[in-house]
Formats: sequence, C-alpha cells, structure tokens
Amino acid sequence: MRFAQIVMGPAGTGKSTYCSHLEKRAEASHRNIRIVNLDPAAETFNYEPLADVRELIQVEDVMEDEDLHLGPNGALLYCMEFLMDNLESWLLPAIGEQWDGDYLVFDCPGQIELYTHMDTMQRFVKQLQDWDFRLCGIYTIDAHFLTDGNKFIAGSLTALGTMINLEIPHMNILTKMDLLSKHDRKNIERFLEPDALELLNEEIETPWNKKFLKLSEALGKVLEDYSLVKYFPLDIRKESNMENLLLMADLVMGVSEDADVKVKDPPEEENQDDD
Repeated sequence: MRFAQIVMGPAGTGKSTYCSHLEKRAEASHRNIRIVNLDPAAETFNYEPLADVRELIQVEDVMEDEDLHLGPNGALLYCMEFLMDNLESWLLPAIGEQWDGDYLVFDCPGQIELYTHMDTMQRFVKQLQDWDFRLCGIYTIDAHFLTDGNKFIAGSLTALGTMINLEIPHMNILTKMDLLSKHDRKNIERFLEPDALELLNEEIETPWNKKFLKLSEALGKVLEDYSLVKYFPLDIRKESNMENLLLMADLVMGVSEDADVKVKDPPEEENQDDD
C-alpha cells in the first residue's frame, strides 16, 4: 500500500508552499515524504522533487510549437493530456515501482477546470488507485479571497465541484493565514464553522444580490444542511499547524502507527567522551 496527497486549487493559492513545508515537517519527524511536481508551467519551488513533469513536457515548449498555436491555458491543458498518455512510460518509472509505505505528494497545476469539470484528474486518480495508492485530495484556497458571503459560496462551490468530480477523501486548506492582519484573522474565523445563510444575509442589498438571492440561499442551504465543505486554516509559521494537517491527512487515508510507512533513520548522535 502506498499513500499520496493530491494538492490542487486555483493558481497562486500556495500549493507549492504547502508542499515544501509539508516536506520539511515530515523530515523533522523522520518521515519519508517526497514531492512530485505535476505543473508543467512551474517556474520555481522550494523543494527537490522526486519527479518533475517539466522533464517530460513544458508549457513554453508547447506554446512555441508553430503547428499547435496554443496560448498559456491551452498549452497547459495539452501538457496535462500528454502526461496522462505517458503515465505508465514516464511517471511510474520516475516514482519507482510499488514499495509498501511510500508517501508521495503531487503538486498540481492551478487550472481550475482540471478539477471541476474535465476528466483529466479523474483519470489520474484512477491510475494511482490502480497502482495501489490510498489518496487524499488537498484543495487550497487563499484566505484573502474568503472575506464575505458571496466569495464563501463561490469558493465552496468550486471546492465541492472538485470533491464530486474526483470522488476521493478530501480536505480544504485555507492558506496564507500568516499574511492576514489580526483583524482579518479574527474575522475569518466565522468561515471555518460557517452559517452560510447568515453570511448571505450580511451582504449589501444590490440589484444583483436581490435578483439572485433565492439561488444563493438555496446553494447556502445545501452547504449548511449537508456540511459538505469545511476549511482548515494553515499558518506556516506554526509547526503544530502543519503537524495537525498532516495528522488529519493520515487519518483520512488510514495511515497509522501500525501501517508500514517508510521513515528515515534519525541522525546518529556523536559520541562524547566522558570528563
């Protein structure tokens, strides 16, 4: 049995930052967690990937192809389809054959349509499951964008679309909490255990809000009645915060002390001569 987190979300929401800090947290606790970059448009990230899709294909190369005539978004989607066609020939050798206890984290692109209504990531999930992976979806949302009822509904529906499309255990991470002011951090706490209808009632009455109030209330009621979307805050300054998120992902995937999870040997202490 192998384990993997699939880190998804809109562009700029801190997916790579989450991955790098998760790797550091794992290293500090002597756990062997490796990162795989699946973003063919990535420029830089603060981790050493086990495998990097840019070795297979890059967005810039596709955009420069005179026969394709693709822009940035179309080129990225082309790259992901190319990756799907080469999972067996490239990704599997890159991550190695199955070893019990492997724990990987897949750092994915920021094109939201990959997760909400296209079948690209569905096929990727199915392939990982065929390779005997237990999976957990990590969906990242920038805390700065979750500041009012309308944005809460919009972000929650996007997260919900991803959950429904992929059909795997799922966690929603509220990133960049460390960048919020004290006032904003206090204000955003109400979105962690939200009353969707109450948030909508706080909105300013505008022609738009009035016209679509019943639709917004219906969507809010679905989220409220079924508790479909919950958010977990991430402040990378707090080690305990990342440790708790890793623990929750472990529980979601069934990783336990009894599971055969690979760990790193702790560094040997230097022998000191007695005085």
